[in-house]
Amino acid sequence: MTFTTAHMSISLDGFVAGPDQSRDDPIGRGGMRLHRWHLDQPQHDVDARWTANLLRPRGAYVMGRNMFGPIRGDWATDGEQWRGWWGDEPPYHAPVFVLTHYEHEPIEMDGGTTFHFVTGGIADALAQARAAGDGDVDIAGGASAVRQALAAGELDELSLDIIPVLLGRGERIFDDTTVNELELVETEHSPLATHVRYRITR
Repeated sequence: MTFTTAHMSISLDGFVAGPDQSRDDPIGRGGMRLHRWHLDQPQHDVDARWTANLLRPRGAYVMGRNMFGPIRGDWATDGEQWRGWWGDEPPYHAPVFVLTHYEHEPIEMDGGTTFHFVTGGIADALAQARAAGDGDVDIAGGASAVRQALAAGELDELSLDIIPVLLGRGERIFDDTTVNELELVETEHSPLATHVRYRITR
């Protein structure tokens, strides 16, 4: 059976992205502070282990349109033909299913990543990801995609990197979900983050 996971960095006040997301601030104002633990070098040994967990290969991925890029509305209005934030070779190296309300042809990238665009909602995207991939499926983000997976009861495991910052506003993942309890599986901490891994109890 395919295991479905998500791994998110979260502020002390519960936000995984800051307010006013834009092309210049794709994680919102202040959002990059949530990711110092895996971007800063050299890394603390604990953070290096959790970075390896974050980046380990999956069979397929699901992400929201906001995670894919800043373009809104009908794709036909995208004069730049946006192909994601990651350049010609995204880090996924597997099929990626992007949630959207607008149809779009698949985009094949270098390194084995192909972006597929799904208009049928989170359950449809996960069904396609589970059928296409050889291994576990990861909800890569953003907040809305993880929130939808939680609300649909489709997430098996959630890893959180709890960062000692307050964002005040932004995007949350636990609003309007049906999760009542999380079973703690693992926890470690570094000066930059407290890392926790939970199994989802339904």
